Amino acid sequence: MIHKLIDEFCNQLWLEEGLADNTLSAYRADLEQFAHWLEAYQGPNPDPFGLSRDNLNGYVQSLEALKPASLNRKLSAIKRFYVWALREKLTDSDPTAQLHSAKQGLRLPKTLTEEQVNDLLNAPDPSVPEGARDLAMLELLYACGLRVSELVNLPLRAVDLQADSILVTGKGNKERLIPMGEPARLAITYYLAQARPQILSGQLSESMFVTRRGGAMTRQSFWKLIKQYALRAGINSPISPHVLRHAFATHLVNHGADLRVVQLLLGHADIGTTQIYTHVAKEHLRSILQSSHPRAR
Repeated sequence: MIHKLIDEFCNQLWLEEGLADNTLSAYRADLEQFAHWLEAYQGPNPDPFGLSRDNLNGYVQSLEALKPASLNRKLSAIKRFYVWALREKLTDSDPTAQLHSAKQGLRLPKTLTEEQVNDLLNAPDPSVPEGARDLAMLELLYACGLRVSELVNLPLRAVDLQADSILVTGKGNKERLIPMGEPARLAITYYLAQARPQILSGQLSESMFVTRRGGAMTRQSFWKLIKQYALRAGINSPISPHVLRHAFATHLVNHGADLRVVQLLLGHADIGTTQIYTHVAKEHLRSILQSSHPRAR
């Protein structure tokens, strides 16, 4: 019963909110973990609607070794499941109503300095087709603050070089138009004219960034590439495609960009998600003050 209910809940989320596959998979995994606990607690064919708040507290206590953010994500999935069950009249009570989220400190996103970004962008060798492709991907990722899924899934038709912009389909299939800077435009122009035809070698593809097999670059492959270029650039701090997205937003805020503009560019539904970058900017200013002011130390 519980596994069938999880399927119905996830299907409803997909229909109503158009959530990305990764998000749905995370909901499903968290709820399946809850279902396994429920089976161990109640036995085969458990009843998720026969639990009290105290029962659920027992489940929460079994997860206490997790970091607060991971614990809260799992609690969020369970809470949404019970809200859905109430709406569907599968139950008349919500045992999660009084469950409190774990307290977590402010987590500042990992980012790169402007110098590190420049070193990273200088790492690919544009004289070879794959290097020109990788440079175009890195330039576009940093110029537009894309999610890695948005980057690798970008279709050829989404790029408008005359308008210096790209049309991105983000979470929930929401589209946003993002301008790109001159370095990104030049890198993409060269890639499209010279490198991409050589990589495809006569094959046809509607994807913007392609491999020798004719298919689109995958998230996993690009993740490996960016780590390789970081090593080549001498960047020892943890790095991923998302770190460049954080660098895009952080550097915009550091240079005085309006937070609402940054929100639109990133495709955040809630301005609260974007506000984390104001804290990053404050940390940046504090470090400058401490290293430069004669009476700051």
